[in-house]
Amino acid sequence: MKLMIINGPNINMLGIREKNVYGSTDFDEVCSYIKEEGKKRKHDVTLFQSNIEGEIINFLQEAYFEEYDGVIINPGAFTHYSYAIYDAIKSISIPTVEVHISNIHSREDFRHKSVTAPACVAQLCGCGKLGYVLAMDVLEDKLSK
Repeated sequence: MKLMIINGPNINMLGIREKNVYGSTDFDEVCSYIKEEGKKRKHDVTLFQSNIEGEIINFLQEAYFEEYDGVIINPGAFTHYSYAIYDAIKSISIPTVEVHISNIHSREDFRHKSVTAPACVAQLCGCGKLGYVLAMDVLEDKLSK
């Protein structure tokens, strides 16, 4: 499977920001973990990160034009208000799983609502970096049917 993994704003600050929420594992370690787990599953994994909404939309569109089989996205704070990312996910018609390292439902009230999740086949939250691997499993299941 050819998978695009997109991380949104501030995910590059893992290991630095709010360690009580996100842990001490840094972004490079998370990316290495995702790549290794993808390799074990014989997936071609491409990772992107941006703090810019328009770049995330461009990555999603690239997934369509480059014929990716699935997308895993952690939209960061864009989760809660980016209808543009929602529209981009809907427009590409590629199975997409939304992932959050923390449990967004146990945090501040504004984090409880995701405007992007309804465009996705699933949402995983609160599993830490394992969420990305579980998302691979979800996509494997969805694409095998």
